[in-house]
Amino acid sequence: MRFLTLRAAIIGVGAAAVLAVPTAMVLGHTAAKSTSVANPSATGSDPASDNRAAPTASPVAPATPTPAPTLTATPAFAPTQAAPPAVPPSAAVPAFSHVFVIVMENHEYGAVIGSSAAPFINSLAATYGLATNYYGASHPSLPNYFALTAGSTFGVASDCTTCFVSATNIADQVETSGRSWKAYMEDMPTPCYLGTASGNYAMKHDPFVYYTDIRNNAARCAAHVMPFTQFGVDMSNGEVPNFVWITPNMCSDTHDCPVSTGDAWLQRVVPTITGSAAFRNGGVLFITWDEGSTNAGCCGDAWGGHVATLVISPKSISGFRSKIAENHYSLLRTIEDGFNLTHLGAAGWSSNVPLREYFR
Repeated sequence: MRFLTLRAAIIGVGAAAVLAVPTAMVLGHTAAKSTSVANPSATGSDPASDNRAAPTASPVAPATPTPAPTLTATPAFAPTQAAPPAVPPSAAVPAFSHVFVIVMENHEYGAVIGSSAAPFINSLAATYGLATNYYGASHPSLPNYFALTAGSTFGVASDCTTCFVSATNIADQVETSGRSWKAYMEDMPTPCYLGTASGNYAMKHDPFVYYTDIRNNAARCAAHVMPFTQFGVDMSNGEVPNFVWITPNMCSDTHDCPVSTGDAWLQRVVPTITGSAAFRNGGVLFITWDEGSTNAGCCGDAWGGHVATLVISPKSISGFRSKIAENHYSLLRTIEDGFNLTHLGAAGWSSNVPLREYFR
Protein backbone atom coordinates (compact mmCIF):
# COMPACT_ATOMS: atom_id res chain seq x y z
CA MET A 1 0.00 0.00 0.00
CA ARG A 2 2.83 2.36 0.83
CA PHE A 3 4.43 1.46 -2.47
CA LEU A 4 1.30 2.31 -4.40
CA THR A 5 0.92 5.64 -2.60
CA LEU A 6 4.56 6.59 -3.25
CA ARG A 7 4.21 5.67 -6.92
CA ALA A 8 1.15 7.85 -7.32
CA ALA A 9 2.96 10.80 -5.69
CA ILE A 10 5.91 10.45 -8.04
CA ILE A 11 3.63 10.36 -11.10
CA GLY A 12 1.78 13.49 -9.87
CA VAL A 13 5.01 15.47 -9.36
CA GLY A 14 6.25 14.47 -12.83
CA ALA A 15 3.05 15.54 -14.50
CA ALA A 16 3.19 18.92 -12.78
CA ALA A 17 6.73 19.44 -14.00
CA VAL A 18 5.79 18.58 -17.56
CA LEU A 19 2.92 21.06 -17.50
CA ALA A 20 5.09 23.81 -15.99
CA VAL A 21 7.63 23.83 -18.83
CA PRO A 22 5.34 25.00 -21.68
CA THR A 23 3.59 27.38 -19.29
CA ALA A 24 6.91 29.03 -18.44
CA MET A 25 7.84 29.18 -22.09
CA VAL A 26 4.61 30.93 -22.94
CA LEU A 27 4.71 33.35 -20.03
CA GLY A 28 8.39 34.15 -20.51
CA HIS A 29 8.20 34.87 -24.30
CA THR A 30 8.59 38.53 -25.47
CA ALA A 31 7.32 39.42 -28.98
CA ALA A 32 10.06 40.73 -31.33
CA LYS A 33 9.62 44.34 -32.56
CA SER A 34 9.26 44.83 -36.34
CA THR A 35 12.16 46.75 -37.95
CA SER A 36 10.61 47.13 -41.42
CA VAL A 37 9.38 50.61 -42.38
CA ALA A 38 7.12 51.37 -45.33
CA ASN A 39 8.68 53.64 -47.97
CA PRO A 40 6.78 56.96 -47.89
CA SER A 41 7.25 57.44 -51.60
CA ALA A 42 5.65 54.08 -52.28
CA THR A 43 2.59 54.65 -50.07
CA GLY A 44 0.54 57.58 -51.21
CA SER A 45 0.59 60.02 -54.11
CA ASP A 46 3.51 62.44 -54.18
CA PRO A 47 2.93 65.51 -56.39
CA ALA A 48 6.68 65.83 -56.85
CA SER A 49 6.75 62.61 -58.86
CA ASP A 50 5.34 64.45 -61.88
CA ASN A 51 7.48 67.49 -62.46
CA ARG A 52 5.11 68.77 -65.13
CA ALA A 53 2.06 68.72 -62.94
CA ALA A 54 3.80 70.22 -59.90
CA PRO A 55 7.18 71.57 -60.93
CA THR A 56 7.82 73.44 -57.70
CA ALA A 57 6.82 70.69 -55.27
CA SER A 58 9.49 69.77 -52.76
CA PRO A 59 10.56 66.14 -52.24
CA VAL A 60 8.75 64.38 -49.44
CA ALA A 61 10.77 64.38 -46.22
CA PRO A 62 11.18 60.87 -44.71
CA ALA A 63 9.18 60.31 -41.52
CA THR A 64 10.76 58.97 -38.33
CA PRO A 65 9.21 55.59 -37.39
CA THR A 66 7.88 55.14 -33.84
CA PRO A 67 7.52 51.53 -32.47
CA ALA A 68 3.92 50.64 -31.75
CA PRO A 69 3.21 49.66 -28.12
CA THR A 70 1.15 46.68 -29.21
CA LEU A 71 1.12 44.45 -32.23
CA THR A 72 -1.74 45.68 -34.40
CA ALA A 73 -2.50 46.01 -38.10
CA THR A 74 -2.03 49.80 -37.93
CA PRO A 75 1.24 51.05 -39.55
CA ALA A 76 3.83 52.47 -37.17
CA PHE A 77 3.63 55.85 -38.95
CA ALA A 78 1.82 57.51 -41.81
CA PRO A 79 3.73 58.84 -44.84
CA THR A 80 3.97 62.58 -45.21
CA GLN A 81 2.85 64.04 -48.53
CA ALA A 82 3.88 67.35 -50.11
CA ALA A 83 1.13 69.93 -50.23
CA PRO A 84 -0.21 70.60 -53.75
CA PRO A 85 0.23 74.09 -55.23
CA ALA A 86 -2.47 76.57 -54.32
CA VAL A 87 -3.47 76.83 -57.99
CA PRO A 88 -2.86 73.62 -59.97
CA PRO A 89 -1.03 74.12 -63.27
CA SER A 90 -2.93 73.41 -66.45
CA ALA A 91 -2.64 69.94 -67.92
CA ALA A 92 -2.18 71.46 -71.37
CA VAL A 93 -1.30 74.72 -73.05
CA PRO A 94 -4.49 76.84 -73.25
CA ALA A 95 -5.81 78.11 -76.56
CA PHE A 96 -4.39 81.53 -77.42
CA SER A 97 -6.29 84.26 -79.24
CA HIS A 98 -3.16 86.40 -79.64
CA VAL A 99 0.52 85.72 -79.07
CA PHE A 100 3.09 88.46 -78.50
CA VAL A 101 6.82 87.67 -78.53
CA ILE A 102 9.59 90.11 -77.56
CA VAL A 103 13.19 88.97 -77.91
CA MET A 104 15.86 90.69 -75.86
CA GLU A 105 19.61 90.10 -76.22
CA ASN A 106 22.77 88.63 -74.79
CA HIS A 107 22.33 88.39 -71.03
CA GLU A 108 22.46 85.46 -68.67
CA TYR A 109 19.60 84.83 -66.25
CA GLY A 110 21.49 86.22 -63.26
CA ALA A 111 22.28 89.48 -65.04
CA VAL A 112 18.57 90.24 -65.27
CA ILE A 113 16.60 88.39 -62.59
CA GLY A 114 17.31 89.92 -59.21
CA SER A 115 19.22 92.80 -60.77
CA SER A 116 18.60 96.31 -59.45
CA ALA A 117 19.05 97.49 -63.04
CA ALA A 118 15.84 95.72 -64.06
CA PRO A 119 13.06 96.68 -61.63
CA PHE A 120 10.30 96.46 -64.24
CA ILE A 121 11.38 93.06 -65.52
CA ASN A 122 11.53 91.74 -61.97
CA SER A 123 8.10 93.15 -61.20
CA LEU A 124 6.76 91.19 -64.17
CA ALA A 125 8.51 88.07 -62.86
CA ALA A 126 6.85 88.56 -59.47
CA THR A 127 3.41 89.07 -61.02
CA TYR A 128 3.38 86.46 -63.78
CA GLY A 129 5.39 83.33 -64.67
CA LEU A 130 9.18 82.99 -64.77
CA ALA A 131 11.17 80.16 -66.36
CA THR A 132 14.15 79.65 -64.06
CA ASN A 133 15.68 76.75 -66.00
CA TYR A 134 15.45 78.00 -69.58
CA TYR A 135 18.21 78.01 -72.23
CA GLY A 136 19.07 79.53 -75.57
CA ALA A 137 19.55 77.12 -78.47
CA SER A 138 22.99 78.08 -79.72
CA HIS A 139 25.44 80.90 -80.44
CA PRO A 140 25.54 83.56 -81.81
CA SER A 141 22.22 85.39 -82.27
CA LEU A 142 20.87 84.27 -85.65
CA PRO A 143 20.55 80.51 -85.01
CA ASN A 144 18.50 81.30 -81.91
CA TYR A 145 16.04 83.31 -83.99
CA PHE A 146 15.76 80.39 -86.39
CA ALA A 147 15.12 78.02 -83.48
CA LEU A 148 12.36 80.27 -82.15
CA THR A 149 10.60 80.56 -85.49
CA ALA A 150 11.26 77.28 -87.33
CA GLY A 151 12.47 74.73 -84.81
CA SER A 152 15.99 74.42 -86.22
CA THR A 153 19.26 76.31 -86.44
CA PHE A 154 19.73 74.91 -89.96
CA GLY A 155 23.39 74.40 -89.19
CA VAL A 156 23.98 78.15 -89.05
CA ALA A 157 26.76 79.07 -86.62
CA SER A 158 27.23 82.77 -87.43
CA ASP A 159 25.28 85.98 -87.95
CA CYS A 160 25.50 85.56 -91.71
CA THR A 161 23.48 87.90 -93.91
CA THR A 162 23.22 85.75 -97.05
CA CYS A 163 22.31 82.39 -95.51
CA PHE A 164 18.70 82.40 -96.60
CA VAL A 165 16.54 79.43 -95.66
CA SER A 166 13.81 77.66 -97.58
CA ALA A 167 11.78 76.16 -94.74
CA THR A 168 8.34 76.26 -93.19
CA ASN A 169 8.25 78.73 -90.31
CA ILE A 170 5.81 79.96 -87.69
CA ALA A 171 4.60 82.76 -89.98
CA ASP A 172 3.67 80.19 -92.63
CA GLN A 173 1.83 78.10 -90.06
CA VAL A 174 -0.09 81.05 -88.62
CA GLU A 175 -1.07 82.33 -92.07
CA THR A 176 -2.12 78.88 -93.33
CA SER A 177 -4.34 78.45 -90.26
CA GLY A 178 -6.27 81.58 -91.23
CA ARG A 179 -4.72 83.79 -88.58
CA SER A 180 -2.88 87.07 -89.08
CA TRP A 181 0.72 87.93 -88.22
CA LYS A 182 3.18 90.81 -88.25
CA ALA A 183 6.81 91.23 -87.24
CA TYR A 184 7.66 94.71 -85.96
CA MET A 185 11.33 95.72 -86.19
CA GLU A 186 12.54 98.76 -84.29
CA ASP A 187 14.61 101.10 -86.51
CA MET A 188 13.74 99.23 -89.71
CA PRO A 189 13.53 102.12 -92.19
CA THR A 190 10.86 100.73 -94.54
CA PRO A 191 8.62 97.65 -94.68
CA CYS A 192 10.52 94.55 -95.78
CA TYR A 193 13.84 96.34 -95.72
CA LEU A 194 16.38 93.78 -96.97
CA GLY A 195 19.57 95.61 -96.04
CA THR A 196 21.86 94.19 -93.39
CA ALA A 197 21.63 97.20 -91.06
CA SER A 198 20.09 100.64 -90.65
CA GLY A 199 20.60 102.76 -87.56
CA ASN A 200 20.27 100.28 -84.70
CA TYR A 201 18.33 97.79 -86.81
CA ALA A 202 20.23 94.60 -87.59
CA MET A 203 19.10 91.98 -90.08
CA LYS A 204 20.55 89.20 -87.91
CA HIS A 205 17.77 89.83 -85.37
CA ASP A 206 15.02 89.63 -88.01
CA PRO A 207 14.54 85.96 -88.92
CA PHE A 208 11.62 86.57 -91.27
CA VAL A 209 13.69 88.21 -93.98
CA TYR A 210 15.85 85.06 -94.11
CA TYR A 211 12.98 82.80 -95.10
CA THR A 212 12.83 82.69 -98.91
CA ASP A 213 9.05 82.35 -99.10
CA ILE A 214 8.81 85.72 -97.33
CA ARG A 215 11.78 87.72 -98.64
CA ASN A 216 11.17 86.66 -102.25
CA ASN A 217 7.51 87.66 -102.12
CA ALA A 218 7.72 91.45 -101.96
CA ALA A 219 4.02 92.05 -101.37
CA ARG A 220 3.77 89.47 -98.63
CA CYS A 221 6.95 90.67 -96.98
CA ALA A 222 5.94 94.34 -97.00
CA ALA A 223 2.55 93.53 -95.54
CA HIS A 224 3.98 91.59 -92.62
CA VAL A 225 7.55 92.69 -91.79
CA MET A 226 7.54 96.36 -90.91
CA PRO A 227 8.98 99.16 -88.78
CA PHE A 228 8.11 99.13 -85.09
CA THR A 229 6.40 102.52 -85.48
CA GLN A 230 3.48 100.64 -87.03
CA PHE A 231 2.98 98.65 -83.84
CA GLY A 232 1.56 101.62 -81.93
CA VAL A 233 -0.76 102.45 -84.83
CA ASP A 234 -2.11 98.90 -85.07
CA MET A 235 -2.61 98.63 -81.33
CA SER A 236 -4.40 101.98 -81.16
CA ASN A 237 -6.69 101.02 -84.01
CA GLY A 238 -7.46 97.63 -82.53
CA GLU A 239 -5.94 95.94 -85.58
CA VAL A 240 -3.86 93.47 -83.61
CA PRO A 241 -2.52 90.46 -85.51
CA ASN A 242 -2.96 87.05 -83.92
CA PHE A 243 0.79 86.58 -83.88
CA VAL A 244 2.95 89.57 -83.01
CA TRP A 245 6.74 89.43 -83.11
CA ILE A 246 8.73 92.39 -81.77
CA THR A 247 12.46 92.88 -82.22
CA PRO A 248 13.80 95.93 -80.33
CA ASN A 249 16.78 97.71 -81.84
CA MET A 250 20.36 96.87 -80.84
CA CYS A 251 20.24 99.28 -77.92
CA SER A 252 16.71 98.66 -76.65
CA ASP A 253 17.29 94.90 -76.60
CA THR A 254 20.41 95.39 -74.40
CA HIS A 255 22.77 93.98 -77.05
CA ASP A 256 24.75 97.22 -77.14
CA CYS A 257 23.30 99.02 -74.12
CA PRO A 258 22.90 98.30 -70.39
CA VAL A 259 20.18 96.12 -68.90
CA SER A 260 18.61 99.27 -67.46
CA THR A 261 18.02 100.59 -71.00
CA GLY A 262 16.12 97.46 -71.97
CA ASP A 263 14.16 97.52 -68.74
CA ALA A 264 13.04 101.09 -69.40
CA TRP A 265 12.09 100.18 -73.00
CA LEU A 266 9.97 97.25 -71.83
CA GLN A 267 8.29 99.46 -69.26
CA ARG A 268 7.14 101.72 -72.10
CA VAL A 269 6.02 98.91 -74.43
CA VAL A 270 4.59 96.11 -72.29
CA PRO A 271 1.65 98.11 -70.81
CA THR A 272 0.42 98.74 -74.35
CA ILE A 273 0.18 94.99 -74.79
CA THR A 274 -1.21 94.02 -71.38
CA GLY A 275 -3.76 96.83 -71.53
CA SER A 276 -5.19 95.68 -74.85
CA ALA A 277 -8.35 93.65 -75.38
CA ALA A 278 -6.29 91.27 -77.51
CA PHE A 279 -4.19 90.39 -74.49
CA ARG A 280 -6.98 90.39 -71.90
CA ASN A 281 -9.16 88.04 -73.93
CA GLY A 282 -7.03 84.96 -74.31
CA GLY A 283 -3.70 86.57 -75.17
CA VAL A 284 -0.19 85.81 -73.98
CA LEU A 285 3.14 87.65 -74.01
CA PHE A 286 6.48 85.86 -73.99
CA ILE A 287 9.63 87.87 -73.25
CA THR A 288 12.85 85.94 -73.73
CA TRP A 289 16.56 86.56 -74.31
CA ASP A 290 18.11 85.07 -77.44
CA GLU A 291 21.32 83.82 -75.78
CA GLY A 292 23.47 84.17 -72.72
CA SER A 293 27.21 84.52 -72.34
CA THR A 294 27.86 80.85 -71.49
CA ASN A 295 27.34 77.47 -73.12
CA ALA A 296 24.93 76.31 -70.43
CA GLY A 297 22.16 74.20 -71.89
CA CYS A 298 19.62 71.46 -71.53
CA CYS A 299 17.52 68.87 -73.19
CA GLY A 300 20.25 67.48 -75.43
CA ASP A 301 19.94 70.11 -78.14
CA ALA A 302 20.25 73.56 -76.55
CA TRP A 303 23.47 75.17 -75.32
CA GLY A 304 22.96 78.89 -75.80
CA GLY A 305 23.31 79.93 -72.17
CA HIS A 306 20.95 80.18 -69.21
CA VAL A 307 18.48 82.97 -69.97
CA ALA A 308 15.33 84.37 -68.42
CA THR A 309 11.93 83.90 -70.02
CA LEU A 310 8.72 85.50 -68.80
CA VAL A 311 5.27 84.03 -69.41
CA ILE A 312 2.71 86.81 -69.12
CA SER A 313 -0.98 86.06 -69.49
CA PRO A 314 -4.32 86.67 -67.78
CA LYS A 315 -4.20 82.91 -67.17
CA SER A 316 -0.72 82.97 -65.63
CA ILE A 317 -0.29 81.62 -62.12
CA SER A 318 0.82 84.71 -60.22
CA GLY A 319 4.46 84.60 -59.16
CA PHE A 320 4.93 81.08 -60.51
CA ARG A 321 8.53 79.95 -61.03
CA SER A 322 9.20 76.79 -62.96
CA LYS A 323 12.26 74.58 -62.54
CA ILE A 324 11.48 72.45 -65.59
CA ALA A 325 14.25 72.47 -68.22
CA GLU A 326 12.99 74.42 -71.23
CA ASN A 327 14.42 76.22 -74.25
CA HIS A 328 13.60 78.11 -77.44
CA TYR A 329 12.19 74.99 -79.07
CA SER A 330 9.87 74.65 -76.07
CA LEU A 331 8.64 78.20 -76.61
CA LEU A 332 7.92 77.56 -80.29
CA ARG A 333 6.08 74.38 -79.31
CA THR A 334 4.00 76.31 -76.80
CA ILE A 335 2.91 78.83 -79.44
CA GLU A 336 2.06 76.02 -81.84
CA ASP A 337 0.06 74.19 -79.16
CA GLY A 338 -1.83 77.35 -78.25
CA PHE A 339 -2.76 77.82 -81.92
CA ASN A 340 -3.37 74.08 -82.48
CA LEU A 341 -0.60 73.83 -85.08
CA THR A 342 1.78 71.00 -85.88
CA HIS A 343 5.31 71.10 -84.47
CA LEU A 344 8.23 72.30 -86.56
CA GLY A 345 11.57 70.53 -86.25
CA ALA A 346 12.92 70.17 -82.73
CA ALA A 347 9.75 71.72 -81.32
CA GLY A 348 8.26 68.29 -81.80
CA TRP A 349 10.95 66.42 -79.87
CA SER A 350 9.86 64.88 -76.58
CA SER A 351 12.86 66.46 -74.85
CA ASN A 352 11.52 69.93 -75.60
CA VAL A 353 8.39 70.21 -73.49
CA PRO A 354 5.84 73.02 -73.86
CA LEU A 355 5.60 75.77 -71.27
CA ARG A 356 2.25 74.54 -69.99
CA GLU A 357 2.85 74.68 -66.25
CA TYR A 358 2.60 78.48 -66.07
CA PHE A 359 -1.11 78.52 -66.84
CA ARG A 360 -4.07 77.81 -64.59
